[in-house]
Amino acid sequence: MQLLVVILKKADLVSEICKELAENGVHGGTIIDGIGMASVIEHMDDLPLFGMIRSILADDDDHETVKTMWFVMKNEEVDKAREIIRNTIGLDEPNTGIMFGMPVSFVEGLGK
Repeated sequence: MQLLVVILKKADLVSEICKELAENGVHGGTIIDGIGMASVIEHMDDLPLFGMIRSILADDDDHETVKTMWFVMKNEEVDKAREIIRNTIGLDEPNTGIMFGMPVSFVEGLGK
């Protein structure tokens, strides 16, 4: 089993990712709202080192929302899910998100 995690800066793609995954047999996951660290740092007045970052990011909204997607899946499902997510998000472009996986030593409660 693997835990596949996607931190998605293009939050508007969540529905499309879920649709594509479901059509390819992935039917469970959890999606959590979050904010990126750069967005938090931008609003800190006591970090002069980040003044340049603050000015670069000043055009952004108050806090940019990111979506964190968590999927526990069988090892043989991971490669297809990664391909779907990679193709949907365009991970080769900057500021789109990141994806990583970790081994899962046990799972309870999946009903399988």
